[in-house]
Amino acid sequence: MKSIDILNLDLRSLVTFLAVLDEGSVSRAAVRLGVSQSAVSHTLDRLRQAFGDPLFVKSGRGIVPTDYALRTGPHIRQLLDDVRTLPSGPPFDPATAEFTFTVAANDYQRDLLLPGLAGILREQAPGIHLQVIPSGIPNADLLRKDACDLVISPFAPEATDIMQRGLMADRMVVFYDQNERQAPADLKEYMAADHITVLFATGEKPGLDSTMEARGMNRHSAVTVSNFSGLPAFLKGTTLLASAPERMSNGLMRDFEYVPLPFQYNPFTLLMLWHRRHQTDPAHRWVRNQVNSVAATMNGLHA
Repeated sequence: MKSIDILNLDLRSLVTFLAVLDEGSVSRAAVRLGVSQSAVSHTLDRLRQAFGDPLFVKSGRGIVPTDYALRTGPHIRQLLDDVRTLPSGPPFDPATAEFTFTVAANDYQRDLLLPGLAGILREQAPGIHLQVIPSGIPNADLLRKDACDLVISPFAPEATDIMQRGLMADRMVVFYDQNERQAPADLKEYMAADHITVLFATGEKPGLDSTMEARGMNRHSAVTVSNFSGLPAFLKGTTLLASAPERMSNGLMRDFEYVPLPFQYNPFTLLMLWHRRHQTDPAHRWVRNQVNSVAATMNGLHA
């Protein structure tokens, strides 16, 4: 017997073997499988050649399995059961799982959603290590090349292999130190003011800046920081303005007042992005569901 014979067997041949083993009859196995008796007999011939054993021998008017067939049957049955579970992936138990899950998110999304996720992991899945890296303006390669497992961003790469799910809405507003100045009354005052702007460490600008530049609206930037976390320290005690997501008013920007932007800029949706290859992975799906549950607990936007 050559090992190549075993490797050339298809799964249907093994299903046929089990049908004959269970039914104790070629004819009844054929009925069960919905094929002809000759097809079953032909498959048995191939199996005999591959296994190097008769498998079934005549006994009176029927057939009986050989000792080899009886010993092999449970192994083949287990093999087929394992193959049938492949579409759903291996069993996943968050309580015993151990792996690192990497999320790409800039500081705004990171501070808004990921502490809640970390709390869930500590309680329900202590073996899952949460790693956070900056995302900038994400591109599809970030997920394709396994640089991370998940991206949280308002920007979705245009790619058919990147999956997405909306988490929550937000809008850009204008923060200011109420002890140092009044809110800008209109677009003219907003454009005349000095601003703190953001330029991500990856070299990309937030969507607001790109939109304003496209409209020919050029603010004067007195200070540029590499992330939203840098805004409070530079805003405190000054007459500067800082345009940032409204939900930051519950965290980093809670010491400041804010007003809507003095021009039309649509609200945005924070998205959860992942690669299609992880779509049905039970571990990834569980973590994504936890991120979604954290987002679901967030309050609505302020008036």
